[in-house]
Order: sequence, then structure tokens, then C-alpha cells
Amino acid sequence: MTETSATRETGTFLDKIVAARHIRLSEDRVVRPRALLEELLDRAPPVRDFETLLRHGRLETPTDACVRLIAEIKRASPSKGLLNSDLDAVEQARLYARAGAAAISVLTEPDFFAGSIQDLEAVSSSFSIDIDRPALLRKEFIWDEYQIIEARAFGADSLLLIVMLLESDVLRSLIAYTRELGMEPLIEVHDELELKNALDAGARVVGVNNRDLTTFEEDLETTERLSCLIPDEVTLVAESAIRTTDDSSRMISAGAHALLIGEALVTGDDVMKRAHEFMVLSSEVNR
Repeated sequence: MTETSATRETGTFLDKIVAARHIRLSEDRVVRPRALLEELLDRAPPVRDFETLLRHGRLETPTDACVRLIAEIKRASPSKGLLNSDLDAVEQARLYARAGAAAISVLTEPDFFAGSIQDLEAVSSSFSIDIDRPALLRKEFIWDEYQIIEARAFGADSLLLIVMLLESDVLRSLIAYTRELGMEPLIEVHDELELKNALDAGARVVGVNNRDLTTFEEDLETTERLSCLIPDEVTLVAESAIRTTDDSSRMISAGAHALLIGEALVTGDDVMKRAHEFMVLSSEVNR
């Protein structure tokens, strides 16, 4: 598969990000040839079962949590600018783990989100001896097998594939290759057609993004609308626009098994308290 044939024009800010990532990817191939990444695979930690953790949580997940949490390490975004420029990825990851997050999303895109593959590597290394560690999701704009090998070599247990960005045959191919390396991808959709394409491609974990990438407008009704079309055996993740316990409760009522939350966690003071609020602990609700 060639890079140019793997992605498609979306008419959104994704096109600008992908153009920049094409350049970075060419540079990365020189610095870290695929053969080197394949050697690093043997040193990568065992894969955590992303799908199972999103359904059942970890030992450290509060037993009365009503939903699982994918807590995101996110310094910036195209729509909001800098969120937390001083964010230490390892320190934030440890807070998320202590709070009981089922998974940690690490943004590795450098130009628009101020992330790096080194953040993923550092977080993975910090959990090296923790058998109950959260699964690590590489949050990135992925269209090439090289990026999938890179994710696993640097410690990822899962990675993001965006349906809007990928041709249908490429999506199927990348899902299959991700599974060859022992990972289960998070397949992101925004509307009914993208959801159909995801399910047709064999998606087992679907993330519904409540943000319109054309207007940047957010609407929790996106998850509420699409959730009715998702089979019970598919794990549903609600993404974006979740800022309060009421928002979490709406997504739980819609059938979400997990919530992906970044901005509200990296801009607040008490990370553990906020994380527990988003998980909606039944002991707190019944007080």
C-alpha cells in the first residue's frame, strides 16, 4: 500500500494534519527503519487486552464504577490550542492508573497536539513491572503499517483508526495487521455511514466522536443516535464533549462501555477525583 492511496480528502482539518504527518512519516522512516522497529517488537511488553479492560476494568478500577475510563494525555488540540503545556506524560499516566482508568490514550502527534512517540515509550516503561497496568492506546493519525509496528514497538496495546480518513480496503487491511501484532484497534466514527463501514470492516471496539470535525461543534446526541445501531457484542466508546458527571450519565444511558476523556482531565486540579466523577461511582450517586 502506498501512502498517497491509503488516505482520502475529508474536507476537514484532518487534511492539514495528514499533510504534516506525511512529511514526519518520511523522516521517521529514515531515523527508525522498519527493520529496526521489527527488532524492537521482541522487547515490547506483553499486550494488554484493550477490549476486555474496556468491558471489565482493572483490579484497581473502582468496583462500583458505572463506566470504564480511557484517560488521555493531551497537551494541546487544533480547536482549543494549548491545554497544558507543562504536562508530564509519566506523572499524568500514574495519576490515571491510581484512579483506576482502564486505559490511557497517549497522543503522539507533535505539530497540532504537542505529543510524541517518546511520550508513549516513557509511559510504557513506567508501567514495565505492573501486571495490572492500564492498556495504552496510541492516539494518532494512522494509515500505514509502519505506524502500527511503531506503536507496538513503543509499548502500545491499541491504536486509533479513523474511518473518515481511510479508504475501506485500507481500513480492513490495517485492522487485520493490528490484530496480527496482538492489538485490538479503536475504530472512530462520526455518523451512520462511517459506522456501517466500521462494522463491515469487522470493528470490535467503536469510538463515536461527538465532535463534528468540519465545524468543531460538539453534540452528545451523536453517540445517543448511533448507539442504537451498534451490536451488543461491539464495545462502544464515547469520545469528546464529556465534561461533567451528567454528560457521563447520558453516555452510560446510551450504552457506552467506556468514555475517552482528555481535556477535562488535563486542565483540572484533582485528577483522581475528576476521574472517579466521570466513572460515576454508584456509592457516590446513592449518597
